[in-house]
Amino acid sequence: MKPGAGSTFVLTGPDRGVEPTRISKCAHTVLFQLWGAGSSWSPPKYGIRGINRVKVPDSLKPSGVEEERLFAELDANKLPQHVAVIMDGNGRWAQRRHLPRIAGHRAGVQSARTVIESCARLNIPALTLYAFSMENWRRPKAEIDFLMRLLREYLRKELPVIHRNNIRLLVIGRPDQLPEAVRTDVERAMDQTAKNSGMQLAVALNYGGRAELVDAFNRILDRVRNNGLANARVDEDMISQHLYTAGLPDPDLLIRTSGEMRVSNFLLWQIAYAEIYVTETLWPDFTRAQLLEALLDFQKRERRYGGLAETRQRVIA
Repeated sequence: MKPGAGSTFVLTGPDRGVEPTRISKCAHTVLFQLWGAGSSWSPPKYGIRGINRVKVPDSLKPSGVEEERLFAELDANKLPQHVAVIMDGNGRWAQRRHLPRIAGHRAGVQSARTVIESCARLNIPALTLYAFSMENWRRPKAEIDFLMRLLREYLRKELPVIHRNNIRLLVIGRPDQLPEAVRTDVERAMDQTAKNSGMQLAVALNYGGRAELVDAFNRILDRVRNNGLANARVDEDMISQHLYTAGLPDPDLLIRTSGEMRVSNFLLWQIAYAEIYVTETLWPDFTRAQLLEALLDFQKRERRYGGLAETRQRVIA
């Protein structure tokens, strides 16, 4: 039975199937103070279980009971090392409001800002956002042109904040096929944040998971041919070292909005053991509280990597 609005599908692995759960109604107030001009606030740890509470200004404390509960339940020692997000549902969000699709894309920028800020302040080491796929070139030219303008606008407005908060920006995909003006802005942003040591923010632009594997294999072949390594053997480590995401941990949590049950050619190699969290919520409606719900759900998972649960191992022994 198809759940109603506000429901979440939780993919728990091929051996446990799909179990629908309900998301409780979450407050739409923000949990942290939004970054503003001149802000120098470092990642707060208010209420996270496992570490000391930090006394912070009232403006930074949870303003709703539900958000306070969610944040207080987080275990700082069990946060994912890498969160990947398929930001889906902008078009449907606009359609339901009888607005043009571009209105949905613009509304989705706030959700991206919220997720970036929250992950950085929770000290999650890596975040990857699926912004523009290679298949997205099939969309109307007017929509594509708007998306490229929106990306440039975002970089212009948000880069100072990203840099000030010690976030390192990466772009994964085939950026050489993007419009020249976009490439210039992207390269400038990566250069400006290259020495930052905080969260690594990877933005997938003109990205495809199969294309990434093709590019990785071709780089390996070039290396073998150029160095005369006739007896070289390819293993998993070698492939990982030649992916766009080389140097980043594999995602341990993949979030997809809009309720679609597919990975859409995203990080096909890297998400082999990722926990998958799918919510019916459309991307522009994805709030900080819903991100916390996803993180809490992740912390409840039993990650076995193909083995047995620890308790079951003890029983068998």
